[in-house]
Amino acid sequence: MTIKPIYAGICCLLLTAPAVAENWPQWRGQRSDGVSNEKGIATHWSKSENILWSSPLPGQGGATPAIWDDRIFLTSSVGNDNGADLVLICCSTRDGRELWRQTVTGGNQNARAGEGNSASPSPSTDGKHVWVFFSTGVLACYTVDGQMVWKFDVADRYGRIDIQFGLSSTPVLHGDHLYLQLIHGAMRRDDNTRTGKVVKLDKLTGKEIWGVDRITNAQYECKHSYASPFMVDDGQHRFLLVHGADCTTGHSLETGEELWRLSGLNGPSAYNTRNPDATFRFVASPGVAAGSIIIPTAKAGPTLVININDGLKGDITGNSSVVRWSTKTTPDVSIPLVVNGLVYNLHKDGKLQCLDLQTGEERYYMRTHGSVEHRTSPIYADGHIYFCAKDGRCTVVKAGPDFKIVAANDFGEPITASPVVSNGVLYIRTYNNLYAIKNK
Repeated sequence: MTIKPIYAGICCLLLTAPAVAENWPQWRGQRSDGVSNEKGIATHWSKSENILWSSPLPGQGGATPAIWDDRIFLTSSVGNDNGADLVLICCSTRDGRELWRQTVTGGNQNARAGEGNSASPSPSTDGKHVWVFFSTGVLACYTVDGQMVWKFDVADRYGRIDIQFGLSSTPVLHGDHLYLQLIHGAMRRDDNTRTGKVVKLDKLTGKEIWGVDRITNAQYECKHSYASPFMVDDGQHRFLLVHGADCTTGHSLETGEELWRLSGLNGPSAYNTRNPDATFRFVASPGVAAGSIIIPTAKAGPTLVININDGLKGDITGNSSVVRWSTKTTPDVSIPLVVNGLVYNLHKDGKLQCLDLQTGEERYYMRTHGSVEHRTSPIYADGHIYFCAKDGRCTVVKAGPDFKIVAANDFGEPITASPVVSNGVLYIRTYNNLYAIKNK
């Protein structure tokens, strides 16, 4: 393995702590909102500027890294589409050196060519263990030193994984438990089965605490969901947020019971009059922030914002006291980001949309980088919004109601994993390398 330090004095830089040092333990960070409180994060870089180190990767993957102190965890494929190993890798955050690698499972990539592979769900860690899930259905727990604790295939427990491009949903780590949404089903128009499961596991044993069916009226490809569940816990309201199969639902953490449901998100409804299509599937996950849930849908459908309040019970479809506003556009892949009362929706064609969280008023809707696919989700750090395009260009936009591109940094390597920030360093995972980026 070749590590490529770019400038001297790395050790001194690493000893210079940021104002607020945070781990990034799972996909959307410390608070599951994509927001970092750290300061002094680099906005400009290239392969020869502001690179602490770069570490080569054995194959492509869309999984966003998870970071705890001096260790960074990520998954990758090794091999070709017809016979890849799927691995969990641990690297040092100090110099990028690979500390260990474990082959978790094998099998086909099971994903649309050019858009990702079975190494798409992101790992999570609590500093003692790391959990990893692959689109093939294999879920596993390892110690941070690389020793396997448990492993099983969710298909063995909950039925064959029947979803067109692989089950790319990322599990939620919360307290002593791991939560999964398994929303998939046979993609046949004449098949009326409604398949979906929401599951709570003991994180140290993998044993099921509860598993509940999730029934919908979804049809054809709409039965599928590539979105991830999220935890809502604001001190007054606690539930698991599940998104897919034409609806969004909230579930009790204690029993899995469905607490509320918002339906009619795909097909013709009061929310979707512009381009109703009951067959589309959800890819983008909901965003949670400031007493609100921002709900994307599918392909030219709406984005909705609902209030987290005591009225969040039963069927809330059409309930104006809960559903605050909706728009006629939605991000197709990227999760909405909320910062300082503004919602940022990154659209697949690279347009960035900024909306007022309370009113839905559009502040801007601007193109950032051609019509190149954007499959990463934006994050916020130190006054800036960060996101990357599939062709390797990463855009930095000044946060706020006025659109301003601060920098456009081009790696020239495919990127589908979202950027992360931890302990003063910005990390970006391309198909070829893992980069650690920090101001000189």
